[in-house]
Amino acid sequence: MKYYSKEDLNGLPPRFRAHFINSVTGYKSSNLIGTVAENGISNLAIFSSVIHLGSNPPLLGFVLRPRTVTRNSYDNLKRSRVFTVNHVNTEMIEKAHQTSAKYDPDLSEFTEVGLTEEYLNDFKAPFVKESHIKLGCTYQNEYFLEENQCIFIIANIEHIYINESIQSEDGWLNLVEAGTVTASGLDAYALPKILDRFSYAEPGKKPHSIK
Repeated sequence: MKYYSKEDLNGLPPRFRAHFINSVTGYKSSNLIGTVAENGISNLAIFSSVIHLGSNPPLLGFVLRPRTVTRNSYDNLKRSRVFTVNHVNTEMIEKAHQTSAKYDPDLSEFTEVGLTEEYLNDFKAPFVKESHIKLGCTYQNEYFLEENQCIFIIANIEHIYINESIQSEDGWLNLVEAGTVTASGLDAYALPKILDRFSYAEPGKKPHSIK
């Protein structure tokens, strides 16, 4: 097994290190965050850092990179206090990945990459029509991460849109049926496979399959 020390990591070429460290922590979520600027131009950007923070109240979080350059998603959501989170699926990975390109603020990534913006139930941020699982969120708080100069955003989940066929009786969503993909590193996407589901874990009691 190959070993890397902290000193080894510091000495790696920047792009090699970025690919290595971004993939070494395992598979991540793959989502498109939709916002709209004050002038009405929509913005869409791919994120692999969206995480579950709590169910009651429903909260999620994600990381924004240092603001050493313009971050349209951050500027838009701070002003409007709303944004959408849209699962990337197998039918849109190339278009979703292309949103990471640095487009001019006067251009909408929706138009540039060929995805469709839609506004649902008077929510002020754009959803991705092609996405099968979509969340409408409101900005709640943010924390500056001194260690790497990033910003951690916390948001309330206010609206959820899903295809009813992917939800089981206990509320669980079958993300495989939804075609949701995961991200590996900076530029790879994978389709997970459900191996099993297990009963609630209790001490001294062997869990059983509930797949």
